[in-house]
Amino acid sequence: MDKILILCTGNSCRSQMAEGFLKANSKNLKVESAGTKPANQVNPIAVRVMAEVGIDISQHKPKLVDQFINQEWDYVITVCDNAKETCPAFLGKVKHRLHIGFEDPAEATGTDDEILAVFRKVRDGIKDRFSNLEFLKLIQNTD
Repeated sequence: MDKILILCTGNSCRSQMAEGFLKANSKNLKVESAGTKPANQVNPIAVRVMAEVGIDISQHKPKLVDQFINQEWDYVITVCDNAKETCPAFLGKVKHRLHIGFEDPAEATGTDDEILAVFRKVRDGIKDRFSNLEFLKLIQNTD
């Protein structure tokens, strides 16, 4: 069973959505997500847009990456892609490191509908990258 750690800064949106998609689409993976500066809670809009596609992340909690540093991982995947953020560097034992970046939906501004549209766009991008068959084959067939 492959172990995957998904990293971001706040562990409140993108990494939580990626964790949700991976857990929903493959029971053969052990998936966790974490951040270097975890938020107090998962972003409620992230919870809402994931529920729209049938994935419940409402019980997820942001976690500090330090709690995973002494574990071995098959994959560590960073998902933050904003110049204002610093993607965390993971110093533990890792077989494969990947960066699959997405804009931070939590920085969206505008009306509620406009903000929701940004969250949906990022969610759909994460779904496309983390749920597609080629990605799942890649991470399940690489040693």
